[in-house]
Amino acid sequence: MADKQGKYFVSAQQVANLAGVSRSAVSRTFTEGASVSKATRDKVMAAANELGYHVNHLARGLIRENSNIVCIVAADMATPYQSKFIEMLTACLQAARKVVMIVNASGESGVNAALRQTLYYRADASVVLSGQPEQSLIETCVKSGQRVIVANRDQTVDGTENLVVSNRACARDAFHMLHRVGCQSVAVVTSEIGTPSLMAREEAFVAEAAAHGVEVTVTRSGSTSYQSGAEIARRLYSSAQRPDGAFCITDLLACGFMDVARNDFGISIPDELCVVGFDDIEQAGWSSYNLTTFRQPLDEITDHIVALIDQDEEAEGGVTEVTPTRFIAHPVWRGSVRPR
Repeated sequence: MADKQGKYFVSAQQVANLAGVSRSAVSRTFTEGASVSKATRDKVMAAANELGYHVNHLARGLIRENSNIVCIVAADMATPYQSKFIEMLTACLQAARKVVMIVNASGESGVNAALRQTLYYRADASVVLSGQPEQSLIETCVKSGQRVIVANRDQTVDGTENLVVSNRACARDAFHMLHRVGCQSVAVVTSEIGTPSLMAREEAFVAEAAAHGVEVTVTRSGSTSYQSGAEIARRLYSSAQRPDGAFCITDLLACGFMDVARNDFGISIPDELCVVGFDDIEQAGWSSYNLTTFRQPLDEITDHIVALIDQDEEAEGGVTEVTPTRFIAHPVWRGSVRPR
């Protein structure tokens, strides 16, 4: 079969003709678990290899109840944490023989337009890593038979699977990491994005500090980026507010903050400034940062997502109230916090 540009696509019928078998025999050969004799399989595979035939999984999805497509809805894909998460998740899904589509939720249209695209492709499941889709849109996806999984969002729509990390507990631990080594002027370094996970860390840290009589300076700038961390460091160390302890809401913010504090203002880490981050991105372990942080269990999270998608059907009785699945982020001690 040729398209208008002259590209040639080999059909299953052509494979059947060359192999001298029926069209259904070709289909069974390329269907996992289907019954087909070794002799027939060998003839079909030889013909397919000669012709350069490959199964069109998208076309198969049009005639099946399930498309086998899983959409990952994400923004900020260039950031170290997000790119690592997507890398691990796509690898696990592909190993589970899923067709993975990544839908970019950046830009003005955002997550709603991205999630709406998943309906056009009849995705079996969508994993939302960024933004908070409208409740009505999620309900439409669920009613269409799509499994919707949201990570670290404040979604409470029946029929979704909500995965959350121990943001608040880790933030409280971060305060005590700084407090026990004598930090008196403590800063929270964050962005203006205000996602649920970032806000949970900020709020828990500030509340824990208040409970111990410690005032905290919360400083925000732009996106959750290296540049924002650098800008906050310039702002704080150019003023009278010169912290000796900082909880950076993400490691990427921490990297920018540490570089400017050291290189532009001569601050010694950890002697004059102790820093705690969150995420444990690759750069956190570099000798130039040696950052104490919290590691999100991405391996556990990705395995859980694949297991959810592999479930054949919902529990008897239909959708139930959302109960988030919680994962523990563990502290990773390095040299950006001085010994007690």
